[in-house]
Amino acid sequence: MQPILKVNLTTQTFEDYQIPAEWERDYLGAASLAARILYDDLTAELDPFSPESPLLILNGPLSGTAGPAVGRFVVCGKSPATGLWAESNVGGFFGVELRKTGYDGIWLMGKSASPSYLWLNDGKPELRAASHLMGQDTYEIQESLKAETEIKSAKVLSIGIAGENKVAFAGLFCDHGRTAGRTGLGAVMGSKNLKAIAVRGTGKIPLARPDEFKGFRSASNRALKADPMTSVMSDLGSAGAADYFDYLGEMPKKYFSAGVLEGSDKISGSTVAETILVGKKACHACVIACGRVVDIGDGEKRKGPEYETLVGFGPNLGLTDAVFATRMGELCDRYGMDVISASGTLGFAYSLFEQGIITAADTGGLELTWGNAEAAEILVHAMAKREGFGALLADGSRVLGRHFNAEAQAVQVNGLELAYHDPRGASGMALVYATSPRGACHNQSDYFLADIGQVDDSLGLAYFDRHAGAEKAANVAVHQDWRTIGNALVLCHFANVPPETVLDLVNAACGLDMDLDDLMRTGERGWNLKRRINLNLGLVGANDRLPDPMLEALPDGGAEGYVIPFEDMLPAYYTARGWDENGIPTQAKLAELGLTEL
Repeated sequence: MQPILKVNLTTQTFEDYQIPAEWERDYLGAASLAARILYDDLTAELDPFSPESPLLILNGPLSGTAGPAVGRFVVCGKSPATGLWAESNVGGFFGVELRKTGYDGIWLMGKSASPSYLWLNDGKPELRAASHLMGQDTYEIQESLKAETEIKSAKVLSIGIAGENKVAFAGLFCDHGRTAGRTGLGAVMGSKNLKAIAVRGTGKIPLARPDEFKGFRSASNRALKADPMTSVMSDLGSAGAADYFDYLGEMPKKYFSAGVLEGSDKISGSTVAETILVGKKACHACVIACGRVVDIGDGEKRKGPEYETLVGFGPNLGLTDAVFATRMGELCDRYGMDVISASGTLGFAYSLFEQGIITAADTGGLELTWGNAEAAEILVHAMAKREGFGALLADGSRVLGRHFNAEAQAVQVNGLELAYHDPRGASGMALVYATSPRGACHNQSDYFLADIGQVDDSLGLAYFDRHAGAEKAANVAVHQDWRTIGNALVLCHFANVPPETVLDLVNAACGLDMDLDDLMRTGERGWNLKRRINLNLGLVGANDRLPDPMLEALPDGGAEGYVIPFEDMLPAYYTARGWDENGIPTQAKLAELGLTEL
């Protein structure tokens, strides 16, 4: 993991930053290591849009090693949407190319006096003018910089118009719509007057014991290719289980207010496969290839929709048209916006309109009735450009709720909109959303999979009914620790790799001799470190909550009548974590994890 490139945009200078060796060992890489590096810089007083605000792009020790499913990297900092710890995990090829330049990360500080982009060519950094690139979308700028650098193999990470306009849920995009989408770090990059980063490298990915690693990597890829979950993801994409989620009452409809919507069966990976799918796309050296390539009737091949896109611009708005969801997903990608927060904020506006809290006078004449696709499309453009009613939507659902004195109805936690896995259909997600270090996030733990049976005995994970309560709290904590390891390595959550195999890969790649308990301890350490950061940023126990609508039973569908016993679940979770009754890690827990200096 050595070194990383530190860039001062204000002074236009560069330096190599050496990460302390003990941090590499204790946190492994990517999100957890980034949290330790940025720990002292992230304060409650720090404005995420100030020049002092850091933005750290970091690989993990498995990034780009050809398997299994490790072509990923992270972007970290302080979120303008939540005011808390921000991390976003992205695939594609950019992170791999960055490692080949000789750098495992880029630490951005300061603010450029004028629009610029960073060009990193085989370890040689250069800041270049980018005024002529402003206004380009995230697809256009990739082609522009490949032409400008005269290197077609260069990989580009950029913001779109949403990032330029500091939309609270702007992301950073690379390759074919791959995105560090959540927590608004694209807006942080925009505040630094940095439009893009282009990289090109010819070096090799470092490995401590390459021959040993090669054997483990080959075997793990063969096993992954034969795994049933891989088959589903490859054939149907991330929406492969959408039909089942719908059956369980886990797929939200009409902004989490309905359990049943006529035509919701059309929102699925199978529907996409049967109607518009024309190919697949994979991240670096991935045998899963969950990315969809579709033709929506115009003869052009484009990125297909993920589960979150299909639901967010589908049943969430009272719609059931996969082609429309595909088009809206591409619009968000091109503008550089997170589809979950964009569609979630729209859904909230539709809900408030139904109640009469928002009227056509507020929306510029738009009737935000369920199923109105035209209004949604108009507002996607308006959000990215901060025009009219879209300027209010661009700050997310929490701000929208405050504006109309209806914040309690916003389905968000700490300023981040819920992903489209309703915890009333899979109760473990209630704790996941409430305690995630970055707000209502399903990538810190996709526990909805454990709630339908994907558990691993070697981790001590047991199966509990999807509507069980406090008895599953310790299970959730273990699952979060496991995913924290994945976010440090960086290992795609879609790769169903046995823990023992992950351990072999880590030891061979890093030159370590850990056992599984040691590995799990790195996950727990990373989780508690991020908790400490958030407490420093002003988080209190009362922030560990569910939105009010999630505490009400659905009127119909697969979760009809079920009320989440959250008041019992949260104290049990604190106990399992070794935190006090206010959600603060005890001194004993910090000492156990080697975090007493925090």
